Amino acid sequence: MENVERFGVFLPSFIWAGDGPERARGIKDFARQVEDLGFDSIFVTDHLLAAKQFYSVNFLEPISALSVAAGVTSRVKLGTSVMVLPIREPVLLAKQLATLHFLSEGRAILGAGIGWYPPEYAATGVKKSERGARTDEILDIIIPALEGKSVTYEGRFYQIQDVEIEPRLPERPEIWIGGGSQLADPGSPDLPRFVDAVKQRILRTEGWIPRPTCPPEDIARDWEELQAYLRENGRDPSTLTVAHENFMHLVLTQDRNKALAEQHEAFLRVMSEARGREYLERVYLFGTPDDIVESLQKRIDAGVQRFMLHTMTPDPGQLEHWITEVIAHVRFPDEN
Repeated sequence: MENVERFGVFLPSFIWAGDGPERARGIKDFARQVEDLGFDSIFVTDHLLAAKQFYSVNFLEPISALSVAAGVTSRVKLGTSVMVLPIREPVLLAKQLATLHFLSEGRAILGAGIGWYPPEYAATGVKKSERGARTDEILDIIIPALEGKSVTYEGRFYQIQDVEIEPRLPERPEIWIGGGSQLADPGSPDLPRFVDAVKQRILRTEGWIPRPTCPPEDIARDWEELQAYLRENGRDPSTLTVAHENFMHLVLTQDRNKALAEQHEAFLRVMSEARGREYLERVYLFGTPDDIVESLQKRIDAGVQRFMLHTMTPDPGQLEHWITEVIAHVRFPDEN
């Protein structure tokens, strides 16, 4: 099915208390199932610490998790969405990415952003106020390093002299930048608008990841803004991948109330209750299969070209239903 190739799946890399070896084996089996079903990619989220403001779980380290997924698959792309760049050391990160890309035979994608959770910055000696500037410097370093160039850099935060990263790659991993507007909410850690600094990062990379908390109408507005910005700066918008991340738990019923009840139960095994039911339903994929098809279609109509969907359960049984009940029923512009 052609549409499956436009969808990626997040590994269930969240870990619950008491998870042991069977959970590790299950994650490997899940990765195999994603590939066997024809999905385009496997993604992982990134939180160094348990971000209890929004989540009720902690997550595995992303490069390690993707390396394991690489070892049990042969085709699917392997991406982060999004890696918190400012808490990384750039030379070590470039080495990790080059290694993953080499061992996976060119399948790595770096989805990257500035992050939002204050304790992660504090734990790594980074001021939250520095996160944007650090992210820009890290991109300054890792882009040429992954292209096999010798890098000398004198920045505010990082200084390196004649550093070359091996293994050298035929081509570097694509980099997709996360950011943009989001639904305004008192609990949101960032501004609900598309700031110019994010557009500048997107300009120099291969993709944009609209926030999961950005409703379709806001994605459409952001995409119009971004296309204008790209054209003003000499970039053809058609050269950019627009890949949206979101969360979904599919319930096979046309009873909306039953679907919502089961979905909230599943979400609260991964999410926190801080933002409330109404907020979750506004930004994530809730309701009957038909409701979810409609929600995805609105995002496609807003400009989204690819999706990466979080499962709220480590059970890969959800995935076949995603294909038959949802993915088969959305239409992309080039299919009309």
